[in-house]
Amino acid sequence: MAVARQRRTPPPELGPMLGAARMRRGLRLREAARLASLNPSYLLKLETGQRVPSRTVAGILADVLQLDDIEREQLLAVAVDDAGRDHPAKRSA
Repeated sequence: MAVARQRRTPPPELGPMLGAARMRRGLRLREAARLASLNPSYLLKLETGQRVPSRTVAGILADVLQLDDIEREQLLAVAVDDAGRDHPAKRSA
C-alpha cells in the first residue's frame, strides 16, 4: 500500500515573490510557463501559494525569472526533492 505524502504548503511570501519577479521580467504567465517548460496552470498555482515546486523546477524558474541571490535562496529553501520532476519514480524511469 502506498503511503500518501502530506501536501506541503509554501510560505505566504513565496507566491507573490514569484509573481513580482515574473512581472519585473515583463513576462506574461503563459510566456514564463513556456520558457520554464511548465503548464501555465501549475505556474499559477505556484504564484498563488497552492503548490511547492520540486528542486528541479525551482532551479529552472530561478533562471527564467532571473531571481536575485536572496530570492533564489528562498525558492530553493522551500523546494522539495521528492515530488514532481524530482519524484523517485521519475528519476529511475
